[in-house]
Amino acid sequence: MPLALITGISGQDGSYLAEFLLDKGYEVLGLIRHTSHGYHERIRHLLDRIQLVKADLTDFPSLLRIIEKYKPDEVYNLAGQTFVPVSWEQPILTGDVNALGVTRLLEAIRIAHPKARFYQASTSEMFGKVREIPQNENTPFYPRSPYGVSKVYAHWITVNYRESYGLFAVSGILFNHESPRRGRQFVTRKVTYAVARIKYGLQKELRLGNLDAKRDWGYTGDYVRAMWLMLQQDEPEDFVIGTGEAHSVRELCEVAFSYVGLDYRDYVVVDPKFFRPAEVDILLADPSKAKRKLGWEPTVSFEELIHMMVDADLERVRREIETGVPTRV
Repeated sequence: MPLALITGISGQDGSYLAEFLLDKGYEVLGLIRHTSHGYHERIRHLLDRIQLVKADLTDFPSLLRIIEKYKPDEVYNLAGQTFVPVSWEQPILTGDVNALGVTRLLEAIRIAHPKARFYQASTSEMFGKVREIPQNENTPFYPRSPYGVSKVYAHWITVNYRESYGLFAVSGILFNHESPRRGRQFVTRKVTYAVARIKYGLQKELRLGNLDAKRDWGYTGDYVRAMWLMLQQDEPEDFVIGTGEAHSVRELCEVAFSYVGLDYRDYVVVDPKFFRPAEVDILLADPSKAKRKLGWEPTVSFEELIHMMVDADLERVRREIETGVPTRV
């Protein structure tokens, strides 16, 4: 059976990708950091079906050792500092992990196992102050955060290793993708978790930043399928993955609150402290290349996605009330 190595396996994307690959008959290795303290909530149900190995994107010898030992057929790099606001607080760490970390991993593959197929998790945040709407594979990048800048470096170093060394290395430029496993610091989960707490009378308001910012939001389960498809092609190419629909944070609030019979205007408070130093106003994908070449299309609508997340958070909050134990995801 094919062997896949997933960095960031304990995150939202890593957990969905692990499930997907296991269902495809893969053997799955999950890379976790040496300093990880056993927080594997998203993959707890998979721990008897996967193997966890320790290495770190900031430690080249550890990456080289893993690639040499296991020689994976496919490597999916989903690890990194993924929260945009934190990148302003920790720009050096963000660059070291998200940018140089990818270089270290690619270099380990080049030296130890150049036949491996490599997937890099690029992001729509690279487009930042967008040059055109919608954004496709040829749209120029204009990142507006240390996170976005770090991802542009990672994207281009992946291109360079592909073109310079002949590696099968691709980047998926994924637009926002969400699920019930999304971290609560991200705006979609921040909203749906607050909706559940407000519905149960545990919270009275929700403070947010720019309600007019627009994003192309899709379901993570759809997007990991696109990652896999990119590594099954005859030639390595980069792809934009998104729904082709943009919705504002305000619309997100409307859909989530109305689903439980509430009016978001009674609870949402705009708080200037949640505005970014450099705002990204709209991100909207043109996924036509992925549709044409990969046969990929999203299967879950924006409304279905938000309802799914609200349902999951209602169940979480109900359990928290019954047990008195807060959930960690």
